[in-house]
Amino acid sequence: MPAFPQLRMRRLRKTETLRRMVRENHLHVDDLIYPLFVVPGSGVKREISSMPGCYHFSVDTLVEECKAVRDLGIPAIMLFGIPERKDAAGTEAANPEGTVQRALRALSREVNTASDAPLELITDVCLCEYTDHGHCGPVINGEIANDAALELLARVALSHARVGATMVAPSDMMDGRVAAIRTHLDNNNFSNTPIMSYAAKYASAYYGPFREAADSAPQFGDRRSYQMDPANGDEALEEVRLDLEEGADIVMVKPGLAYMDMVRRVKDTFHRPTAVYNVSGEYAMVKAAAAQGWIDERRIVLETLTGFKRAGADLILTYHAKDAAQWLKD
Repeated sequence: MPAFPQLRMRRLRKTETLRRMVRENHLHVDDLIYPLFVVPGSGVKREISSMPGCYHFSVDTLVEECKAVRDLGIPAIMLFGIPERKDAAGTEAANPEGTVQRALRALSREVNTASDAPLELITDVCLCEYTDHGHCGPVINGEIANDAALELLARVALSHARVGATMVAPSDMMDGRVAAIRTHLDNNNFSNTPIMSYAAKYASAYYGPFREAADSAPQFGDRRSYQMDPANGDEALEEVRLDLEEGADIVMVKPGLAYMDMVRRVKDTFHRPTAVYNVSGEYAMVKAAAAQGWIDERRIVLETLTGFKRAGADLILTYHAKDAAQWLKD
């Protein structure tokens, strides 16, 4: 191999045109999924204090937001719901007239039917927003009951599919939930509804602002008995393998920034569609630093999202999606 001075690595960095020509990874609007929060009521568009630029939307304002998202070319949203009431079992999550279910009907009717490029309507399937204790499954004898959660999660996924969800995304980290959801969907004539599994979801401190956004903070203990230990990598590969065997179509690593190594390992090991979640704490840190003038927000965001692509992500869930889509057009 040639060496300096015959080989000069800077030759192909000389101009922006050359840099574009030899660029290895390209960020595109089609890579983006935009998470959104829907709440009861009407006329609601309320900024989330710990996530500047993100809002709680009622169904009517969500429709208008999703039209703007669609017009930017963003292909998909991830929908989170906050219910009118909570109970110990999170039963409102599967209510046919629940917040998410009403939003899906409205989006299917008012956003997607008139579009040549309809949004993918992906729904988060979990119970933490719906339980009065804030955990992702029912509590039995002081423990989060894994097997008792599976039937509930399957019913939630089906309730979403019936009213317009084009993909469901279980985020609870209960063992066996992908198989339970896949079986329930198939048995009810929704065999073509894909599952994007939060396959390697770590018990992370980066989720802090989301707990405010989704009103889902645990009322006792924490989620470390079901979400993954941040120190573990091999275990994540086993979690992904199990979810794929149970029927997951897309697997996700969450969070993103501190887990890019896991995105790469998952992609290289399984060669399946792989998503990464650029989570609320990552978003909030960028917004806070940008507000102080300490960083160039546009450059930081695009660099971070490109980093996820370089790590192997095919899809990126990010609260920066609208800004990134506009910047990619400029």
